Amino acid sequence: MYHTECGLEKTLKVIGAKWTILILKELCVEKQKRFGQILNSLPGISPRTLSLRLDQLERAGVIKRQAFAEVPLRVEYSLTDKGESLREIVDTMKHWGDNHQ
Repeated sequence: MYHTECGLEKTLKVIGAKWTILILKELCVEKQKRFGQILNSLPGISPRTLSLRLDQLERAGVIKRQAFAEVPLRVEYSLTDKGESLREIVDTMKHWGDNHQ
């Protein structure tokens, strides 16, 4: 049987992993954030998990990683245009949670 992924399945492949939507929320609030800022804003996430999720989002074209040639190395993460297109989803999820507890 031939199966074509629907749009919801494709979306969940990008944002469905644990912590991913919360990482996106952080990048929706501020245009650019450093690794440590994201880590501190999400109590309970491990540095390894954050690193994995950021890598996945970068590979999916949702965020961009910008490294600055400084000592110590400074790396900032921000949403791409593709990532910005997820803002409405993040806002809708937040709105639903605020109103349905």
